[in-house]
Amino acid sequence: MKLWKTSVHRLGSVANLGGVPQPRLDRLAALAVRGSRVTAGLALGGASAFGEFAFAVLAALAVAVPATRPRVFAVARALAGFEQWRLARFLGTESASGYSGPRALRYLALRSVVGGLGAGVFLLILWGAVTGAIMLWQLLDGQPLGGGDPVGTDQDWYDPIVVFLFGILLVFLAVQGLIGVAALERLLARRWLGPSEQERLRRRVSELATSRAAVVEAVNDERRRIERDLHDGVQQRLVALGMVLGRALRAEEPGRAGELLRQAHEEAQRALRDLREVTWRVYPVALDSGGLHVALESLAERSSLPVRLRFDLPARPDTATETVAYFVASEAVTNAAKHAGASRVDITVSAGDGAVVVRITDDGCGGAVPEGGGLSGLARRVAAADGEFTVDSPVGGPTTVTAVLPCG
Repeated sequence: MKLWKTSVHRLGSVANLGGVPQPRLDRLAALAVRGSRVTAGLALGGASAFGEFAFAVLAALAVAVPATRPRVFAVARALAGFEQWRLARFLGTESASGYSGPRALRYLALRSVVGGLGAGVFLLILWGAVTGAIMLWQLLDGQPLGGGDPVGTDQDWYDPIVVFLFGILLVFLAVQGLIGVAALERLLARRWLGPSEQERLRRRVSELATSRAAVVEAVNDERRRIERDLHDGVQQRLVALGMVLGRALRAEEPGRAGELLRQAHEEAQRALRDLREVTWRVYPVALDSGGLHVALESLAERSSLPVRLRFDLPARPDTATETVAYFVASEAVTNAAKHAGASRVDITVSAGDGAVVVRITDDGCGGAVPEGGGLSGLARRVAAADGEFTVDSPVGGPTTVTAVLPCG
């Protein structure tokens, strides 16, 4: 999977040279990965449908004997467990636990029919591919399509056009068929294997409890960071300023006193810059006045590294989402400058599936640990917003930090 991500990243970089926007490339790559995963899941479901159909027929007869029911229901739950794994792994459909044997058996009986439809679609795709290959060979070889021509042995001028249009129609029908089978798979899973309302409520309560703990921990981390910045930065500047002013008061020569006052003025300016930096990291006022785009532009201007910003949001998100997105970008840029040895940082902000996607990539040495202090704090902050946070940082780089924040 990591090799695929690296390949997509390199292909995106090459395509960007041709002027293709990176957010569009990311969406196309994600769509391709998702489509491949769903197709593989449907193919596996089509293959398993034949065995499940045979089991459902035999089980319908076996349940008439009370002594065989426990074993039949146990096998039904095991097969339903396999389907749960397949749906979660390839189709991303959540499922419940603890369903009864009769419920699992009814699900398998219905799913075997849907799986058979999927197998039929794949067989039609195979038939269409073989037929298309034969027709293409016949066209290239100058033979009449189908191996014969009732009018003559010559090839009509419109044959390539007919073959092309017929192929497009078959591709469209095949794709729509697979989409329909996937929708039926999800519908059956939600109806027969999906979590009950009580289980959904328990999961939501657990998520809220975890989110609340993450919020508290994120606030504590922020307080510790502010205290550390004040102690190591502003406080040290003020101590140095007091010492220089004390020396100026004790100086007997006017020239020496003036030199010390000039040093004190410079130290006061540095203290003000450090204090301004701390207050900006607490909450940048640009978020309120200009929004996330302006705040990220200010972040890029203040960074010690060259930062390239791509901002592609059709509308301004809510303030909470903007705040989390900004701090994810800010902390990632800071880590790239302090620890990664990077020479450039790319920040991409785009929209996708009702969420704001923030992606920060640097060309540093890689090897970032997601459980580290700064990154784990970002993960908690994103989790508190019901978002997803991932870090891809192979040794040698590049490092990519991604946050997907729901909005709207």
